Amino acid sequence: ELGLGGSSISKALKKVCGLDNAALKSLYNKHGDAGDVAFEAKKRQNITLRKPKPLTIKGVYESLHKIASAKGHGSQETKQRIVERLLQDARGAEESRYIVRTLVQHLRIGAVKTTMLIALSRAFLLSRPPGADIQLKSQAELLKLSKQDLTNVYLQAEEVVKACFARRPNYNDLVPALLDVGVCDELLIRCGLELHVPLRPMLGGITRDLGEMLTKLQGRDFSCEFKYDGQRAQVHCDVDGKVTIFSRHLEVMTEKYPDLVALVPKIRGEGVSSFILEGEVVAIDKETGALKPFQILSNRARKDVVIQNVKIDVCLFAFDLMYLNGEELLDRPFRERRSLLRSLFVEIPHHFTWVKSLDATSAEVEAVSDFFKQSTDLKCEGIMVKVLDNVPNSKMVAEMYDDVSEEAVVSVSPVQNRHEKVSAKPARKKVTAHTRGRAVSEITAEDAVASDNKSGCRKALLATYEPDKRLDSWLKVKKDYNTAADTIDLIPVGAWHGQGRKNAWWSPILLACRNEENGTLEVVTKCISGFTDAFYKANKAKYAEDGPNTIPRPPYVEYVGEPDVWFEPQEVWEMAFADITLSPTYTAAIGLVSEDRGLSLRFPRFLKVREDKSIDEASTNMFLASLYKKQEAKVPNAVDDGDDEGLYQ
Repeated sequence: ELGLGGSSISKALKKVCGLDNAALKSLYNKHGDAGDVAFEAKKRQNITLRKPKPLTIKGVYESLHKIASAKGHGSQETKQRIVERLLQDARGAEESRYIVRTLVQHLRIGAVKTTMLIALSRAFLLSRPPGADIQLKSQAELLKLSKQDLTNVYLQAEEVVKACFARRPNYNDLVPALLDVGVCDELLIRCGLELHVPLRPMLGGITRDLGEMLTKLQGRDFSCEFKYDGQRAQVHCDVDGKVTIFSRHLEVMTEKYPDLVALVPKIRGEGVSSFILEGEVVAIDKETGALKPFQILSNRARKDVVIQNVKIDVCLFAFDLMYLNGEELLDRPFRERRSLLRSLFVEIPHHFTWVKSLDATSAEVEAVSDFFKQSTDLKCEGIMVKVLDNVPNSKMVAEMYDDVSEEAVVSVSPVQNRHEKVSAKPARKKVTAHTRGRAVSEITAEDAVASDNKSGCRKALLATYEPDKRLDSWLKVKKDYNTAADTIDLIPVGAWHGQGRKNAWWSPILLACRNEENGTLEVVTKCISGFTDAFYKANKAKYAEDGPNTIPRPPYVEYVGEPDVWFEPQEVWEMAFADITLSPTYTAAIGLVSEDRGLSLRFPRFLKVREDKSIDEASTNMFLASLYKKQEAKVPNAVDDGDDEGLYQ
């Protein structure tokens, strides 16, 4: 992290380019983007204080390292001098543009993380550095492959590189390893977990209600856990006792929680020398242990926190263990990882404990429903549900495929009163060659997996820890989900001047999803619903027409229209909607469902700002397409009547 504020770059531009405050503000109001401002400022520069020294890639890289490593007294002045020197040495306006965009860490060139990893995998598949002993795919060999076979070759290499980066997201480690061994299984060993380097967290799939969750995990043993309203934390500790704490976005937040750092020696059980564990940091009342909302936790200072000055007490609710005493645990099933966590670490009430959990199966509907209600009564966000073992429960699978008995398929909504009688609809399960005529005791775990795979209804779910993946082996059921609608996380990118009583505000507001492949934002819908007057006022102040958060038309937003103002993408909003329709106007997910029409939301409604998410975690066009397909599967005869462009009015 460079730790540079906007004021450092503004000061450097004023000094190097000879601008006053008014001139610089005028450029910001006109162009918005810091790089474009630098471009225009450099064009206006009449004199140079000294002869520029040509910039080199190595020189700029070393300067960035110096900025990042500057700490303590006088560090801001040191950073300021380095920034000024870079801008002085930039030859011409275009170099200045990209020097500044590099400093603000927003290049705006459409090359996202996925783009880089795919490019690296293909480069090392097709070429090698001089003298390296790396197996390559010859061009002649590749030309003989069908399009599908060629895609599979590329995908296999991409998955290896992505898995390496998920475990150790540092190009300084990945690229040297690629130069040594290329894309192969050894690369996964070279790029294993390392203490004080965060791994990308595993993510939970989204379900609309308990019924959908129970259906997805049919035949499996799983653990339900309270989903606390806090901040996810990844805690690293080495044999020397050094502790580093990372957020879910991989930001270092060790300084924010000195009380947790001081806690680590007390929670390490006998025989624990080093570890990486995960948990949720929650604000609590230290006397009673009562949970406090995330808003309280967010008021805690982020830097230079002294234990004696801590006013907001926290508890770490641990839920996973990924590394122990020099050994990775990612490939161990969740039941085993959890057992190690709870047996080797020491609980300290109101400071360090385990997430509250309930082990269950899809047959235990009432127990799961009661547990969900307990979580919401305690002001938790809902529950996380995690598969415990790599193989299905053989006894349950046998019962599922027993052609004599008929089981009830039950759909339970989180809002359903658990005391009401649940209606059941009989449904006959399939019988396979693996289970027909077999006694329960004779059916093995391997049979259960085979039945799971051959049924064609879902992929076999593993209980391993999969960094940077969102899988159905972890599912979240939140209290604000219901059986009427899914939600989607979108990025506000523009707006129009409101009409009537809303004429002083932005309304409607344009929202987009991410295209993970090319880094663009694809507009999905306009929204006027769900906002309060207070929100409208705050939004208009944040995105003032001539302010720093509004920009010229961005080339990375795909939209045929022209709003009155474009927003700098920086927020994620959770949106509800009635349904998803095919649209000739919006191009979001075009080609994923229809070759010539995109997807749009019908009757979109704003729910909340997702302060826990960066724009890199907003929903993708693939996710939007998957919601549409799920909707169509539920209503196969639904008729789409065209574009809903006017429905927001």
